[in-house]
This record gives sequence, C-alpha cells and structure tokens, in this order.
Amino acid sequence: MAGKKKEVIDLSSTLSDIWRILTDAEREMLRSSARIVQFKKNEAIYIENDVPKYLMCLFNGKVKILKSGIGGRSQIIRIIRPMQYFGYRAYFARENYVTAAMAFESCTVCMIPMELIEKFLRKNGNLALLFIQLLSVDLGVADQRIVNLTQKHVRGRLAESLLALMESYGLEEDGATINIYLAREDLANLSNMTTSNAIRTLSNFVNERIIAIDGRKIKIIDEERLHKISRMG
Repeated sequence: MAGKKKEVIDLSSTLSDIWRILTDAEREMLRSSARIVQFKKNEAIYIENDVPKYLMCLFNGKVKILKSGIGGRSQIIRIIRPMQYFGYRAYFARENYVTAAMAFESCTVCMIPMELIEKFLRKNGNLALLFIQLLSVDLGVADQRIVNLTQKHVRGRLAESLLALMESYGLEEDGATINIYLAREDLANLSNMTTSNAIRTLSNFVNERIIAIDGRKIKIIDEERLHKISRMG
C-alpha cells in the first residue's frame, strides 16, 4: 500500500457514525492514529493475500473491489461509494485479503489501524453493534448479487450494473449522465460478462433508446425501462 500526502480532515463529521459512539478518550486515540491517504487512478489500495491492517473509509473518489478468477480474469465484486467502510472483514476473519481494492479514479481514503478498532470493540458495545450491522448489510447485498449474477441474462445484469452505478455515484448536472466513466472491460467485469457481450448489449440499449453513449459517458434516457429489464432478468 502506497503512502501519500497527509491531509487534515475533521473526523467528527467524516466518520460521524463511529465518532458519535466513541468516548472522548477513544476519539483522541482515533484522531492521533488515523491517516488520510491519496490514491491515483488505477492504483491498488490493497491486493489479494495482503495482511489486513486497516479499517478504510472512502472520503471521496471511487473504488472497486476485485477478485481474480479463472485465467486471470478479474471480477468486480462491488463498488465503494463515498463515506462507505471497506477492507475490514478479512481482519475479523483472521485471514489475508481474498480480494483487492483499486481506485477507479483519484480518491482519498481514511486508514484506521484495525488493532485500535478491535480495542474499541472489546469495550464499546454500541460500536460492536455498528460493525455487526455493517457486516450484515454487506452479507445481504452479497447474497442478492450472487443470485443476480448467476440467474439473470446479460441484459438484466448490465441494467442492474448501470442502476447500481447511478445509485452509488449519482448523476451529473444534466440529471441523466452517470457520474463515473467506466472502461467497457470494467463494466463487463462488474456485470459478470465478456467485454464483447457488454459492448453488444450497450449498443442494443442505445438502439432501443434506453441509454445514450458518448465515449465512456453513459446517459440514462429511460430509467423506468432499465429498472424493468433489471427486474425481469
């Protein structure tokens, strides 16, 4: 993991859900231990088999969680949205990372030592409950994603991915263009399909006036129909 320029950020507002649960003494320990790290586009934040050491919170930018598969092909397991925590499950499982995290674009990540978090958890029941809730939500999302990726056809999977990107990163000022510019390969890896299938399905969506494409920009024209395709699978 690369170290970058240190930034001063108000943790009481950026980590508000954790901050409000901590005691004053714990807050001071958190403030002195947290690091703010910058990552460049396509830079690895952690890689498979790394030893987990930090709880990470994405302050700004976009991050993808990857898992290498057969033949070296990567599957995008999930995307991280700003103010979302990641990178901590493997520590609790007492195992090395089974995934990798990479910056979609330049991003800022807060890194908190997991040893400190564990120390807090052993004394702070409300904080422990928060992490149980976070892990439970992630497990539910993962369960649903498994079903969607294995049972939906390519059109349904791609529609779901576009809607997920829109939900996570929002729209640009025009109120229609998804606020992330993805390579076709990334979109394919997110949707569990080949790049050629992703390109072909995107072209079909364009011809059907569901979306419009300008380079890597994807504009949603008919969101209702996109939801319908995703539901029907």
